[in-house]
Amino acid sequence: MSVHERKQRERAGRERLIVATARELAEQQGWDAVTTRRLAERIEYSQPVLYSHFRGKREIIGAVALEGAAEMASAVRAATSAADGPRERVAALALTYLDFAARNPAVYDALFQLDGGLAYAREDTPEPLKDAFAALLETLAEVAGDGVHPGLFTEVFWASLHGLATLTRAGRLLPEEAARRVELLVDRLAVV
Repeated sequence: MSVHERKQRERAGRERLIVATARELAEQQGWDAVTTRRLAERIEYSQPVLYSHFRGKREIIGAVALEGAAEMASAVRAATSAADGPRERVAALALTYLDFAARNPAVYDALFQLDGGLAYAREDTPEPLKDAFAALLETLAEVAGDGVHPGLFTEVFWASLHGLATLTRAGRLLPEEAARRVELLVDRLAVV
């Protein structure tokens, strides 16, 4: 291995460490606790080293969001591929999405609430974000209904899931009705 390859591998390792540490800190204490000073202390590198990887917290949030998008896409695909039939796949998608949001609140915030400097719904949208949407579209396209554009239907269904995730986390919805909400969403919005 050349010196250049070794340095690139070390750099990539430091970058993964920064993102993992930011994510861990955000999940434990919230994004307000994630500062470059605190991250530098936790990873035992100087702040200039951290800034050589990311220009600031915004880019770190973006990196966490991209990682989270890939994880969410993988989880959705795994759940939907294990389900038999369109209705079961849509229900699996919905439950997996809501579970991901509940288990990873800081990552979910990085994806959908905070400014990570990422472009959404544009030509220059990063590939992990496009793939996360594609993971939803793959299942939802088959239940969009006649004459309904699958992408538009996916956006509406996704917005419904996001609303459920956000309102549930904020304590605005009764927890005991969670399963019935998903059932209603699947049965009334998806043409199965």
